[in-house]
Amino acid sequence: MSYLPLIVGFGGYNAAGRSSGHQSYQRMILESLSDADRAQTLNSLAQLMGVPDAPEDTVIKGTLVRRIGSEFFDVNKAPVGKEVTLKASKDSPNSFIIATKDLPDFIPDTWQIEPVHTESRYSRVTFSQEEKLLLSAQTTMPVQSAGQLPQGFDPGAHYRSQHHPRGLQMSILGASDAVKSVGIDWQTIADSVSPDAISVYSSSVMSQLDQNGFGGMMGARMRACRATSKQLAMGLNTMPADFINAYVLGSVGATAGVTGACATFLYNLRFAVDEIRSGRRKVAVVGASEAPILPEVMDGYSAMSALATDADLLKLEGLPSGVLPDHRRASRPFGPNCGFTLAESSQYVVLMADDLAMELGAQVFGAVPGVYVNADGYKKSISAPGAGNYITMAKAVALGRSLLGEDAIKHRSFVQAHGSSTPHNRVTESRIFDEVAKGFGIQHWPVAAVKAYLGHSLGPASGDQMAASLGVFAKGILPGIKTIDAVADDIFSSRLNISNKDNELGVDNAAVAFLNSKGFGGNNATATVLSPNVVAGYLEKRHGKASMSSYRNKLSQTTEKSAAYLAEADAGNLNPIYDFGAGLIDEDKIKITADAITIPGYSKPIALGDNEGYSDF
Repeated sequence: MSYLPLIVGFGGYNAAGRSSGHQSYQRMILESLSDADRAQTLNSLAQLMGVPDAPEDTVIKGTLVRRIGSEFFDVNKAPVGKEVTLKASKDSPNSFIIATKDLPDFIPDTWQIEPVHTESRYSRVTFSQEEKLLLSAQTTMPVQSAGQLPQGFDPGAHYRSQHHPRGLQMSILGASDAVKSVGIDWQTIADSVSPDAISVYSSSVMSQLDQNGFGGMMGARMRACRATSKQLAMGLNTMPADFINAYVLGSVGATAGVTGACATFLYNLRFAVDEIRSGRRKVAVVGASEAPILPEVMDGYSAMSALATDADLLKLEGLPSGVLPDHRRASRPFGPNCGFTLAESSQYVVLMADDLAMELGAQVFGAVPGVYVNADGYKKSISAPGAGNYITMAKAVALGRSLLGEDAIKHRSFVQAHGSSTPHNRVTESRIFDEVAKGFGIQHWPVAAVKAYLGHSLGPASGDQMAASLGVFAKGILPGIKTIDAVADDIFSSRLNISNKDNELGVDNAAVAFLNSKGFGGNNATATVLSPNVVAGYLEKRHGKASMSSYRNKLSQTTEKSAAYLAEADAGNLNPIYDFGAGLIDEDKIKITADAITIPGYSKPIALGDNEGYSDF
């Protein structure tokens, strides 16, 4: 028997705000909301930003892609090392004065050291040949836009986050948001299954590269600093999963941090879907967290000519140098564009097997019957797209057709494009969609690209797509690509519906979404995501009307508790789960028999003796 992995909770934070309650999605379709929903969304964002009485314009300008704020670094005075040469020769020696304690351990043979006057605290260094010195300097960043968390929102200020890299702070808040959105106490969920039936799959692509992670450790020597005892451990790209296990869930279940470049969220989702579908796990918390808005990371992507520079944006806009481009429109998927825009995000979903969801009365926001991953084969360039994405898209659409039929695929489906906003992507990805549409007889296929609003968050990018898709299921409005005036002339769009205005599909016409992701190195992934309306019919057919009636009775309590959490979060009271040092396991009380292992603090034992399907031994 295959169990359907249901999405029973979701949460996180990106440039549009909080994901739970569809806050971030509603920020993207702000122009299409009713007056009441618009006011609620802006008020909630204002609370998140710490400016509850701010005018609408402040909230609007402080969200989505925009010029990098001073809370990260000054884009016109970004720190940089500058190598300088001091001239000298045997006939014309040179010198400088330095604190004696700052002299290097090994004095170069060409240096002569003498104390300054009678003070041994300072020394004069005289040298007779050219010397190169490294100075701390400042420079103007060529890329000045990014998808930043809402202005004023500091994730580390909401819990005891000392020494935590920003990406891990966002993991704690994002996973907490998802778990609390479920509306069922986590302890109740954990007590319902074996501890080994719970899993966490989460990671980051770039690791934790700020000063509290690998960035601080790798640069310590050159900055004349000491590496700390925490930087290496906290820099690891598996830490988002480890932090969730250790401080949010207290889980002893399965765990992993799967990475696949920009398809990382879907790689982790695939792992969870396969495990739940097989019955091996009953619950999974899945996601990714990334905080890459750092000068060094931007330098790396700029060296690949991957990012939209201010100079190139000015060329697109026909403006002279020396003025500022429209940083709000830096990311332009499927339009005339010049590169992608880096972003930060933390996105999580809680998956649950359909039988357990029925038993507990869990909300259903959607379902993920399959995620497909394929490589590109032989490549000339590791960063160039290839054939693998044709396979993943075709498989995902074929699954949707198998489950829902031809009509749903042709008339009630939509695509969440990778839409990175590069000239190469707009051509290659649109061609894939057009060819798949041709193969399945689809005309006017609605295509969205949320990176227009959020930028490219790397690992969590498909999590951004997921949160937006769940919003489409709830509201029926597909966000338009509003940063473009029109689609580019070179894209393949004869069978696609790519619009710069919100597309009011209607809830009934949003039955299935296809989340597409393309990553460096040939990391292609596409997920098939079903709407809650579709899933409701499936659950009744599979479990029967009597079970559905019992389920609905339990559901009312779940939705009530979830709504209470969302109301608190909308008021700015996030209260993330962070149980540091709580509930530690007394290993002396672990009991092992031939049939089970019992862990103190967990209500059910872990069964032993599974033959893993090898029944012929």
